[in-house]
Amino acid sequence: MKSNIELIIFDCDGVLIDSEIISATVLIKQLLPLGINIDIAYIQQHFLGCSFATVKEKLYQAFDIKLADSFEQDYRTALLNEFDTSLQTTKGIKDLLAQLSITFCLATSSSLQRTTKALSIVGLTEFFTNTIFTAEEVKHGKPAPDLFLHAAKIMQVEARNCLVIEDSMAGVSAAISAGMQVIHYQGGLHMAEETRKIVTTKYPEVVVMQHWDEFETLLQNV
Repeated sequence: MKSNIELIIFDCDGVLIDSEIISATVLIKQLLPLGINIDIAYIQQHFLGCSFATVKEKLYQAFDIKLADSFEQDYRTALLNEFDTSLQTTKGIKDLLAQLSITFCLATSSSLQRTTKALSIVGLTEFFTNTIFTAEEVKHGKPAPDLFLHAAKIMQVEARNCLVIEDSMAGVSAAISAGMQVIHYQGGLHMAEETRKIVTTKYPEVVVMQHWDEFETLLQNV
């Protein structure tokens, strides 16, 4: 482990919890009645790691449609219902969190309500007591660095001493812009080859990780 790493910042969706396929499937169903027909590959390319506000803006730009004010809440309600029956952690993360000796926190584009509910469902709540930071707390979400810098400030750690674990292009870009070290986690069920390439093509120098068993060894290379 590099001696200068004082804080590990975990993304949530697709990193701690294997939620991205569920989230994409629910969003696709919610958009169909509005005449927007997209697939999971489209969502992974354009929306992965983004806040709902960013997704909403991207939908407007691509399809010239403004979502009703009620859409977000309807989507979140449907999503949490799916989480209740289908959500799981990424394989091996609970054991890793239980063994970590370095300080860690969570920084996510999702809402606090969704995040706390998801952590409760999969049994990760105990690991993130008062260490959850969401896009609701900053002006600009990922890929802007604001959220990671906010988390580091509250945790009282310099950006250069932070290590971010992210699965999305938006998240990796945000970490790099924040001046933080980063590992691209590719162990989620949504990580098909084309999804991985979105990040690795633009940032070939970024360390990648397929499974949490590799984490301690990879810390030597970030």
